[in-house]
Amino acid sequence: MSTAVKPLGALVPMAHVADVAGSCGWYGKLGFSVVHTLTPEGRPMQWAYLVNGGAQLMLVRSARAMNPGAQDVLFYLYAQGVEAYREKLISLGLKPSELSFPPYAPHGEFRINDPDGYCLLVGDTEQR
Repeated sequence: MSTAVKPLGALVPMAHVADVAGSCGWYGKLGFSVVHTLTPEGRPMQWAYLVNGGAQLMLVRSARAMNPGAQDVLFYLYAQGVEAYREKLISLGLKPSELSFPPYAPHGEFRINDPDGYCLLVGDTEQR
């Protein structure tokens, strides 16, 4: 008798960060909401689960120094109306790059680094 294996339900990146609460605030400016957290008594926040529409992200406090140059992970986000989304981030005091138009992102793409130096590339949900 064979048991059918069900497909995975989701893939959620988990990034190690220096300050979970601070990173939650920063990702909040990108539109993420904090759904769950873990803050042991007498310690800083250790873990958080964030969502923004269909996008999900977990943040966990790193036990080691951050090394943004290693780019252990790179996040690619899709925004509906990438140019307007970029302008909103600027109005919130963030510093995204100028829009570029690589062949795979004809409606534009920009880069922004989070507080730990992780690279986030943001492209448009529109297709060619």
